[in-house]
Amino acid sequence: MVELNKNLQAYNTMNVKVVAKQWVEINQETELEELFSKPLEKFYVLGGGSNVLFRSDFDGVILKINNKGIEEIHNDENVEIIAQAGENWHRFVQFTLSKNYGGLENLSLIPGTVGAAPIQNIGAYGVEVKDLITNVYGFDVEEKKMKVFTNSECQFGYRDSIFKKELKEKFIITRVGFKLSKKNHQLRLGYGSILETLKQKNIQNPSIQEVSQAVIEIRESKLPNPEKEPNTGSFFKNPVISEEKFLSLQKKCTGIPFYEVDGGIKVPAGWLIEHAGWKGRKQNEIGVHPRQALVIVNYGNSSGKAVFDFSEQIIKDVAEKFGITLEREVNLIN
Repeated sequence: MVELNKNLQAYNTMNVKVVAKQWVEINQETELEELFSKPLEKFYVLGGGSNVLFRSDFDGVILKINNKGIEEIHNDENVEIIAQAGENWHRFVQFTLSKNYGGLENLSLIPGTVGAAPIQNIGAYGVEVKDLITNVYGFDVEEKKMKVFTNSECQFGYRDSIFKKELKEKFIITRVGFKLSKKNHQLRLGYGSILETLKQKNIQNPSIQEVSQAVIEIRESKLPNPEKEPNTGSFFKNPVISEEKFLSLQKKCTGIPFYEVDGGIKVPAGWLIEHAGWKGRKQNEIGVHPRQALVIVNYGNSSGKAVFDFSEQIIKDVAEKFGITLEREVNLIN
């Protein structure tokens, strides 16, 4: 069923007022074959609406992916979970933990859907979803048939994948497979304040469920609830710069935090934004959150264009002060 002139304000966590020319909900994979039997000039696949910014009304078709279901394939040490794209991400993580399947605990409370996770290669507290994905299933728009991509074929990178580049608007994810442990879980505790949070609870040998709860508490203490303060989560990527550039920056900015990664040095974008003077700063009804400088909040009824223009000011200011050009993590929709 097609709805015309659909108001999307309730379907994007930045709460910007935007209208889509057409709206179609997908509840089964087979519905995509029927939908694309006729050419669609312009479309966008919408998951949970948590990592998108509509800069204007959308003159095309919004596809809302709603298919649900979880399949388990067992062997001795591991289990492969194949989850439908419309599953809520956090509820899916909690489902795996209820079965005592390990791997996704550090990715608790990330907003969005299962289908959106591979596109962005979501990550938190030392874990990226690419470390756990086996296959990504979906519909090839050009060839009009279902396809499967292995992990290596997904070309995962930092907050990146083939689905954000070559296959953008050419492939619609319908299911995702994950390889999780059933026993001897490998915990990742050395990133962020997970260990500190566990110590405060006097937990020395944590379970995967306790790690998840620690992550939830940390995220809730740092990140605003989009239902109360509309936002898209982390608006900017953490930049990765060369070691040479970092050493030069470190001379001018003593105490700047950093992480060594493949390809260079990762610098927290939140630190750069805060030390450029933007943390807690507001202009009209848009502002940087006072507790988390990576988050831009729509405090009123600002448009997507106004939010974009505000972020542009931050990018220019950080570039002038630190010589680093921030990239937006949020997906921009025109």
